[in-house]
Amino acid sequence: SVTSTDETCSGNGALQMSVSNTTADASIPTTGRYLIRHKLEGNTISQLNLGSSVAQTFTLSFYVKSSLTGTFGGSVLNGAQDRSYPFTYTISSANTWERKTVTIAGDTTGTWPTDNTKAMQIGWSLGVGSDYLNTAGAWAGSQEWGATGETAVIATLNATWQITGVQLEVGETATPFEH
Repeated sequence: SVTSTDETCSGNGALQMSVSNTTADASIPTTGRYLIRHKLEGNTISQLNLGSSVAQTFTLSFYVKSSLTGTFGGSVLNGAQDRSYPFTYTISSANTWERKTVTIAGDTTGTWPTDNTKAMQIGWSLGVGSDYLNTAGAWAGSQEWGATGETAVIATLNATWQITGVQLEVGETATPFEH
């Protein structure tokens, strides 16, 4: 089982999500998914012009800390979950806050609502089965929640993973966290 808590991080005033793995799962089924996911409405991302020939590049930035080191994965998906962009990030030092940035070229295909319905999902994989893994760094016409070769937090007993200061911005530059 995985336990999580939400608390305010004293460093930047942002909400912090903490995950602690109390039961290891080293044999994730092919359709298994352990992840943290945030859903965004189309109104929030409409300026990205996703699904059009003028789709904007955007940058995801966040602070992450884990008891594990290595390459970790996540993904950006459309609301219908039939377009996804798996990404990776590296945690170099255990139990140390590190800022990560992922720049993503806007998707020129797929359906991306611009109203109050679910248009985008951002997920950080804690370990997903092979049916939901794909090569990082390119849009795929399928539902992917992680990147091939990622570290599975769920596979290590008592592993911890924390995130805070998440920002999604138009363009290729991550600016300081704003709250």
